[in-house]
Amino acid sequence: MDFKPMKYIYQPIGNNNDYTLLLLHGTGGDERDMLPLAGELGNKYNILSLRGNVSEHGMPRFFRRLAMGVFDEEDVHFRTHEMVHFLKELSTKEEFDINKLIAVGYSNGANIAGAALILYPELLAGAILFRPMQPLTGLEDSFETERQQPVFMSSGTQDGTVNPAATAAYATLLSANGFKVSNYNIPTGHNLVQQDITLAAQWLKDNF
Repeated sequence: MDFKPMKYIYQPIGNNNDYTLLLLHGTGGDERDMLPLAGELGNKYNILSLRGNVSEHGMPRFFRRLAMGVFDEEDVHFRTHEMVHFLKELSTKEEFDINKLIAVGYSNGANIAGAALILYPELLAGAILFRPMQPLTGLEDSFETERQQPVFMSSGTQDGTVNPAATAAYATLLSANGFKVSNYNIPTGHNLVQQDITLAAQWLKDNF
């Protein structure tokens, strides 16, 4: 496979044994987009922020889509493998613990993180998924994890992009495969609000 390196920002806090927040932006964001959010989640984590390798009309994304809410699942597979390959190489270069990665993804970024949970269920130590959609269908084969990693999900009850019922089914799927899921419905649209960040920060404190 012809994997390409990804643009990134890495901000260590000086201890290689600490957890690292893996920041994954939404459509049109970049590796700087989620840095202010990370600051609100706590100051005890290394920060690794990636830029998606796919361009949609000039907007960075982590994988292609065929239409709004319809993903190119072949590309989801390829880009997830590409990202994980890059993370494993980067963990050696930047000297962070690959087993202590906590994904923090918004929208498209949440979906590539979710694909990593499904295709590499033992990889991430945990995940925060803001406005996620199930990235892959046809999941008859188990992708079970034995690490029982915690996963935070938050949906907007007025989100025109994501159906909260579909997110609830996605949360049930992750739970059935060994993840410890906390799923929140917030009275807002697809945009993030302070309640998302407050809940996620408390969840991080409780779980890590």
